[in-house]
Amino acid sequence: MAAIYGGISVILLFWHAAWQLVFGDAPMLGTNWSWVLGIVFLVLTVRALLFPVFVKQIKSQRAMQALQPQTKALQEKHKGDRETLQRELVELYRTEKANPLMGCLPMLVQIPVFLGLFHVLRHLKPTMPEHMKTLYGWSVTQFDSASSATLFGAPIAASFRSTEQELALLGAGGVTVRVVAAILIVVMIATTYLSSRQMILRTGWADDPQQKMVQRLMLYGIPLSLLVSGLIFPIGVIIYWVTTNLFSLGQQTWVLRKYPPPPANGTATPKATTPKAATPKAATSKAGADDAVPPRSLAPKVGAKPKRRP
Repeated sequence: MAAIYGGISVILLFWHAAWQLVFGDAPMLGTNWSWVLGIVFLVLTVRALLFPVFVKQIKSQRAMQALQPQTKALQEKHKGDRETLQRELVELYRTEKANPLMGCLPMLVQIPVFLGLFHVLRHLKPTMPEHMKTLYGWSVTQFDSASSATLFGAPIAASFRSTEQELALLGAGGVTVRVVAAILIVVMIATTYLSSRQMILRTGWADDPQQKMVQRLMLYGIPLSLLVSGLIFPIGVIIYWVTTNLFSLGQQTWVLRKYPPPPANGTATPKATTPKAATPKAATSKAGADDAVPPRSLAPKVGAKPKRRP
């Protein structure tokens, strides 16, 4: 994990140095913007690197949705024979180049980044020995600056459940930290729900019961779990999470427009209309007249003189 902590620190310190040229280190509105924007642009950097993976995730989801009729047919065919069903499904996914695990890959890649930032921000304590401050490529000056950085008066290294002793070391008041942390937790939960809801509504609810249960877990379970875990997240980590959710909402909107989901099952497809034979109106009326009036008889009239043949 040391490599991950070092990588996170390099990106964070790079963006802090860039924004420091604009805002300096002096707080504005109780906020050290160079550090707050450093965290925001850390998110943008990571998500930009993961964008090709996200596109592959969307394409894989589209392929899985297109295969649902065949998947259902195999489930009906091999009902009760789980081993054969799994073998047939694997072969189907291989043939159609669909990967069910691809949908979880972007999230799995982001987990180490999230844990790395969580560790780095929890590491920011003014009482840290000097040899510990220089871990992961930090200088003592950078460490001291980050450990005192605030968002509207609340240190980014503090959390909602920080003890009075920890807040005293950070030079912060408990009320300010809890108010800022509570607002961010609510925003984090709301944006997490909206991000999951946007994806599900645009891709459609799965027909498979297990996949539908996973979708419900993502839609309701994860936001509710953040109500508990958000209490121990440092404020800087919550900033990271909220920025990630906002980026996801914009990214999903663009990608889902570019790669729209297939029509839902049961959608009526327009029937092909067979063109009528182009029958001239005059010919139709003439045919009708011919059917109504019998043809003139070729037999000679009574009393008529027979014509002489030459």
